Amino acid sequence: MADQKQFCTFYLDNHIFGVKVEQVQKVFRYQEVTKVPLAPPVVRGLINLRGQIITAIDLRRRLGMAPQPEDKLPMNVLLRTEDGVVSLLVDEIGDVLEVSEEGYERSPETIPQEFRELVLGVYKVQCKLLLILDSEKAVNVNAGILAT
Repeated sequence: MADQKQFCTFYLDNHIFGVKVEQVQKVFRYQEVTKVPLAPPVVRGLINLRGQIITAIDLRRRLGMAPQPEDKLPMNVLLRTEDGVVSLLVDEIGDVLEVSEEGYERSPETIPQEFRELVLGVYKVQCKLLLILDSEKAVNVNAGILAT
């Protein structure tokens, strides 16, 4: 039997993204952020979560997408990274999906150019592509292409 992998999923527009379940510390509703002067544009601000100060990254902006409508508040996906805990701001939280390792494919040329640097590969699930996010690259706001 093929090895199974589990991914915590979330949505940005009509795209479904996944990160390894073991990287996710917590998911929660929007929390007020404190703006940080002179921070890169993808850094929405800082969140105080029970005394822990966490950087909140606007994943839409990081991927070069249009801003979320004003009337919708983002959700938080708290990730454990090499540099500590970081929050990714996303449109909506999905489910934990278990996929077969043999279903993994390289990123197709049809995904938007802005996504290619941050997407490791894809799995076909429920007639959609599950885009596997390279979380370390996604939270590295000083490297690569930063949307303004």
